Amino acid sequence: MTGSSAQAVLRLEGVGRVHGRGEAEVHALHPIDLEVRAGEFLAVMGPSGSGKSTLLALAGGLDRPSAGRVLVEGAPLEGLSRARLADVRRRSVGYVFQSYNLIPSLTAAENIALPRELDGVPARKARAEALVALEEVGIAHLADRFPEDMSGGQQQRVAIGRALAGERRLVLADEPTGALDSATGEAVLQVLRARCDAGAAAMMVTHDATHAAWADRVVFLRDGRIVREAAQRTGAGR
Repeated sequence: MTGSSAQAVLRLEGVGRVHGRGEAEVHALHPIDLEVRAGEFLAVMGPSGSGKSTLLALAGGLDRPSAGRVLVEGAPLEGLSRARLADVRRRSVGYVFQSYNLIPSLTAAENIALPRELDGVPARKARAEALVALEEVGIAHLADRFPEDMSGGQQQRVAIGRALAGERRLVLADEPTGALDSATGEAVLQVLRARCDAGAAAMMVTHDATHAAWADRVVFLRDGRIVREAAQRTGAGR
């Protein structure tokens, strides 16, 4: 574990995940300690089945650990009702999924604004935040276009804009550049890097060492365990 707990936006304490019981028991993630600080960009790498996606799901409260506890901005997620957990995820955590998860009947701006409106942000302000987010990811001109009228890469940028909108302090990204060409992918990583440099924390799952190079620190998983950790951007994002 690195950094002081006072600086941690995300903290995992002995967090593990087991599926099944008895002879069918599978350790998707063995108990680990991990911390991501404000201003830090953490990359998670490892082969398929190493526990990367499990770690990301646990970190954001999309799944509950079998052991240990997860804290977001110092608040433990354990014991929260589904409704309260959903509130925490919407307000504090921005997700970027491989599958985009955009609503087909909403425009790019509406897809980004909707979670903000669900949090009680007035519609006009939510749209303004959405337009800022779209500008940040370089597709402000697509604000009123529907997902079916966009390329996969453009849809992914909308998804990233949705994760960045508002004052979310933690961004969790699962292969965020998977559908993008190399130039666009680099631009998106630059956006994530800039958000961390502004004080947010980010954890990104990736198979690409070139993309991981944007991170301050890389954690390597194998068979559900952290096998190596490397710092690579001394002083960056702090």
